Amino acid sequence: MGNRKEEYKPYIPANQIMPEFTLTSIIVGVLLAIVFGAANAYLGLRVGMTVSASIPAAVVSMGVLRVVLKKDSVLESNMVQTIGSAGESLAAGAIFTLPALFLWAEEGKTTVPSLVTISLISLCGGVLGVLFMVPLRNALIVKEHGVLPYPEGTACADVLLAGEEGGTSARTVFWGMGLAALFKFLVDGMKVVPSAIVAKMDSLKTMFSAQVYPALIGVGYICGIKIASYMFAGAILGWFVLIPAIVTFGGSTVLYPGTESIAQMYAAGGASAIWGNYIRYIGAGAVAAGGIISLIKSLPLIAVTFRDSMRGIRGGKKSGNLRTERDMDMRFVLIAMVVLLFAIWLLPSIPVSLPGALMIVVFGFFFATVSSRMVGLVGSSNNPVSGMTIATLLFSTLIIKMTGDTGIHGMVGAIAIGSVICIVAAMAGDTSQDLKTGFLLGATPRRQQIGELIGAVVSAITIGGVLLLLNHAWTFGSEALSAPQATLMKMITEGVMNGNLPWALVFVGIFIGVAIEILGIPVLPVAIGLYLPLELSATIMVGGIIRWFVERNSSGNEERKEASGGILFCSGLIAGEGLMGILLAVFAVLGVLDALDLSGVMNTGLAGAAVLLVVMVLCVLRFAGKKKTV
Repeated sequence: MGNRKEEYKPYIPANQIMPEFTLTSIIVGVLLAIVFGAANAYLGLRVGMTVSASIPAAVVSMGVLRVVLKKDSVLESNMVQTIGSAGESLAAGAIFTLPALFLWAEEGKTTVPSLVTISLISLCGGVLGVLFMVPLRNALIVKEHGVLPYPEGTACADVLLAGEEGGTSARTVFWGMGLAALFKFLVDGMKVVPSAIVAKMDSLKTMFSAQVYPALIGVGYICGIKIASYMFAGAILGWFVLIPAIVTFGGSTVLYPGTESIAQMYAAGGASAIWGNYIRYIGAGAVAAGGIISLIKSLPLIAVTFRDSMRGIRGGKKSGNLRTERDMDMRFVLIAMVVLLFAIWLLPSIPVSLPGALMIVVFGFFFATVSSRMVGLVGSSNNPVSGMTIATLLFSTLIIKMTGDTGIHGMVGAIAIGSVICIVAAMAGDTSQDLKTGFLLGATPRRQQIGELIGAVVSAITIGGVLLLLNHAWTFGSEALSAPQATLMKMITEGVMNGNLPWALVFVGIFIGVAIEILGIPVLPVAIGLYLPLELSATIMVGGIIRWFVERNSSGNEERKEASGGILFCSGLIAGEGLMGILLAVFAVLGVLDALDLSGVMNTGLAGAAVLLVVMVLCVLRFAGKKKTV
């Protein structure tokens, strides 16, 4: 698409006018923002990871606009995916932190956060993330074209330009959604199939387990064999090294935070009890180390990024007369930022003081700049948002503690600050990818920025309802929804504020992370595998193996195409399971979920779980092997 930015000509010339910011694109985009936002929230609360929705949103938008509505405007399809992907990004930022407030409420330390509180915190973070990117667009997207590849943004442009096959690609996504919803309903709705394959291994003082949920296979396929194997390696370290060691050497010892001997704990609860009391703290230390290491390694790039971006803003020209150069009015952007600053400070629903609000704006703009450039270089999946959030939480909790606000009120304030920053970083990364797609296609930046704001506002309103619904149905921190990232943020905040963490276990995890880094292996995926239950990482590994098998058996130019077909299908698996999870949560709240339970009449047992897992593997192989995809 051209490497010299001064000569780049977009697909749609600046002097050509075609439908872009239409009522249809807004409605379809808003629906996708709600769908992908809810699905990603559910996924993140289950496994602590989210996936980018930009490419699936682009595919679905083409399928709806071109095939169903018979419209033919690539810019209109681009607007749909711009608004739709905003929901996924805001949800990703929100579920990393906000469930900590629910966890404290479950412990009786505070009340359950209201819909207004969640939505306002999400709204402030989402809108700030978009606004911070307005002055950065010219510096990062235009001036750095040919330098910053923005992988997802470029891929989205390729997908939208391959519009002739949009119907086939969209059907692949919808097949994935339908099959995943069916499998999820069989497992968690009718409960005729167990949710996991479990094998106790008492001779080794541990157990092996693997869940049979389609979204986990989808995550593994999308992440690929490397990331999946790193996660599985972390799980092996936790469940086949550390747990057997603790049980073998612990014996009659009572080790904090446990309240009974390790032998009694293992006899009563098995390996899962050891994991819950000890391994998750070790894993938390490893995850924190991985996040901070990634941030430290990025510091030179962060410094250069911030310097170059500021120079770009100072030396940048104002919005030009050409349609493809028009950004939102900077006067509106600055006024909106000031209004949000005072809103964060003054609104009683957001428990943040004026220094906290100022901290949000300063940290937010800094990390928005970092996030935007980082995703431009290495893609959204390698953006160290968790590291930025951990650093913000450590700093903000220390500042709040120094002011004397050492109780639950101070911890809630620290989480609120961390939540806004996390959402800002996630939204800025997504907005920059979308603006790159628009730059390549010839979209109008101002309209895309307005579309991002619409997506952020709608997602902020709906994410509160999604979180309240899921917590009411299953409770965060439970086996069904462990909310691993938010639990980690809660532990860090409490540890800094109260000093009550089992620091020995945390430092074991930290030094495991350091050792992994010295070996030259990415710390975060290994640490996440150590932190999560084995049953999640094992199934994610299955998805990674399928991806490896598909690509190994592809040849030449077909390799990318076949992998893409699998990626679209697996994106559908994730969305379908997430939406069925939301629907089952509604049934649980209405009290009708028990009526669907047929486990007392028919339960296929482990054989049924194994068969379901095999069927899912075959389905992924079938769609990954299709020649006609994107």
